[in-house]
Amino acid sequence: MSDTHISQHFETLAIHAGNTADPLTGAVVPPIYQVSTYKQDGVGGLRGGYEYSRSANPTRTALEENLAALEGGRRGLAFASGLAAEDCLLRTLLAPGDHVVIPNDAYGGTFRLFAKVVARWGVEWSVADTGDPAAVRAALTPKTKAVWVETPSNPLLGITDIAAVAQVARDAGARLVVDNTFATPYLQQPLALGADVVVHSLTKYMGGHSDVVGGALVTGDAELGEELAYHQNAMGAVAGPFDSWLVLRGAKTLSVRMDRHSENATKVADMLGRHARVTSVLYPGLPEHPGHEVAAKQMRSFGGMVSFRVEGGEEAAVEVCNRAKVFTLGESLGGVESLIEHPGRMTHASVVGSALEVPADLVRLSVGIENIDDLLEDLQQALAR
Repeated sequence: MSDTHISQHFETLAIHAGNTADPLTGAVVPPIYQVSTYKQDGVGGLRGGYEYSRSANPTRTALEENLAALEGGRRGLAFASGLAAEDCLLRTLLAPGDHVVIPNDAYGGTFRLFAKVVARWGVEWSVADTGDPAAVRAALTPKTKAVWVETPSNPLLGITDIAAVAQVARDAGARLVVDNTFATPYLQQPLALGADVVVHSLTKYMGGHSDVVGGALVTGDAELGEELAYHQNAMGAVAGPFDSWLVLRGAKTLSVRMDRHSENATKVADMLGRHARVTSVLYPGLPEHPGHEVAAKQMRSFGGMVSFRVEGGEEAAVEVCNRAKVFTLGESLGGVESLIEHPGRMTHASVVGSALEVPADLVRLSVGIENIDDLLEDLQQALAR
């Protein structure tokens, strides 16, 4: 595989980076190297650097080169899931006694990893509103080694000024980690804004078709990239060749899908904002959103995730989820099909009772790329009294 690219335009990189034509047949799509081991040219003579597919696999290499190019990084690493990527990153950056600042709104699985797994290893964490750089600064301690950010956040769609928080972290000698799953590299590139590492759940928009589970880390720091690669191999939670191939395929259409996701989500948010049963709409594309100006500065557009709160409390929110028909009731997000869920009972059940607990009357939408009239009609009937 080659890291030489013919263009710096995102849409062209998405199709060509890592996608070198097969040298044997000329196939324009990289093969699925469904193989565990490789014949060596003599003891220690690795052909192309491949010896065992946990350490490296040509299909995964293609994806990792593609991810690095799209995020503007120097090293990309693909994992079996987003949480596997996060686990590798935390065990690379941290040691017992270290401290991490985490956001007050984040994916429930990320919180569970900190609160129930990493904490048992002796790593301390505290919560801050990462949308307020002063709050992040106040949460830092002499032991802080990392600041963790989601922007837009899950599920409240909060926005963090990446450049401002990167400066706060840098001043403290800490690394800034940005979960870019909601935005994708098409809408936002955190490394260019000062982040040290970008995290992705490739399961979501990068794969884009709800048919693969994967995760990724991308960094612009070559030395850190080597450390992450060492831990990736040592821990072994790597992306398989077929999963890598599926994400690589999904990346090729990321730009056109994200344009449609964003377009549809904007119209959904506008409709919800006018609905009598909706008490609040959370979407950074709305001018009244508190993070709108920052989002407009650091994002190409505002993405496909919309959350809203309904009058009548938790039971009313659950009823809306159950009544939807075009919107499929399900966890996850980022596929071409629209999804609806109740975060408090589903994706964010692990944060109940914590500083990250979400409102009980909250509904989260992953707005797909279906016809917008069908999506609006479905939400209107789901909200009908």
